Amino acid sequence: MTVFATSPMTSLIDGHVRYDLAESTCPPLTVGELASPEEIAAVPLGYGTTRGDGRLRGLVAAGSGVGAEQVLITVGAVEAMFLLAQAVCGPGDHVVVVAPCFPPALTVPAALKAEIDIVRAEFDSHYRLPLREIVQVLGPRTKLVSLASPQNPAGVRLTAAELRELDEAVRSRAPQAVILVDETYHFSTYGDAPVPASAAGLSSRVVTCGSVSKAHGAPGLRLGWLTVTDPDLYDRLREAKFNTTIACSGVDEFLATRVLERAPEILAVRAEFLRDRLDELRSWASRHGVEMVVPDGGPLCCLRAPDTSFYQRLEAREVRVAPGSWFREDDRVFRLGFGHLPAEDFGEALERLGSALQG
Repeated sequence: MTVFATSPMTSLIDGHVRYDLAESTCPPLTVGELASPEEIAAVPLGYGTTRGDGRLRGLVAAGSGVGAEQVLITVGAVEAMFLLAQAVCGPGDHVVVVAPCFPPALTVPAALKAEIDIVRAEFDSHYRLPLREIVQVLGPRTKLVSLASPQNPAGVRLTAAELRELDEAVRSRAPQAVILVDETYHFSTYGDAPVPASAAGLSSRVVTCGSVSKAHGAPGLRLGWLTVTDPDLYDRLREAKFNTTIACSGVDEFLATRVLERAPEILAVRAEFLRDRLDELRSWASRHGVEMVVPDGGPLCCLRAPDTSFYQRLEAREVRVAPGSWFREDDRVFRLGFGHLPAEDFGEALERLGSALQG
């Protein structure tokens, strides 16, 4: 029996808080911004394909630097992570996970009874990739190396050099392993900063996942993808998708296509919003003497408090942040999302957080 560990992170979607600084999304789109009622009414509700709509795959491919035939559309990035884990690892196989991390990066291989080594990136090192520590645990039994760029919860991007060094280390020390680079926040930038190149085309060992949820502001579509340049692995993942969800929702694929067709406009609006909120957050952290790792991308970052007593005081102030323990980090560290709340609410939330931190 496959049993998943209980996750306190479910409170993000199951429990409402007036000033939610735990969420890591951008301002949400509406259906009306993407299509007219007449266009929606004309979308057929038949089966799609297991691979996903061709136009949609082409748009993902263009943004990732791979071919459309190397893109598999999934029910959000979380299904992408699940499909890959069950395809490459099972009981007794070795998995390396870089933490802090999105909880399913750990809970899915753990439920599959894989043996997991957690390699920690450190707040004091600004969450740079701990390559030496990763190399030390790689071996012939390693089947999966899982990490994210930008990282969740800190928003720190891997450099091209870091990715190349990791790929070379896995090639030489763990030749059976697949490297999963979770690029859920890849397209989320600040101001006019360009979007860096994806890791998708680095080598046949590298698989990436992404979605329209975080950077584009469309988590309600439940639409993500995998990029897979190894043809045999792609076929295994396609078969796994068929045996779980068969195909994605045709309505979701139609609307996600509209999102990606208008991606430059949609992302530019959110990049400006995130730049302003990040500037506001950095100023607030400086005034309050709160340690902060400045993110490279995504509507999220990590801060560190002197102790953990402020969490109890936050509840009375109707404010929530994401405790570090959600991500296998110390609870003095917390994830703060600066893209979810409207600007006027964000400022009020920060003031309430500041008063909770002061005691």
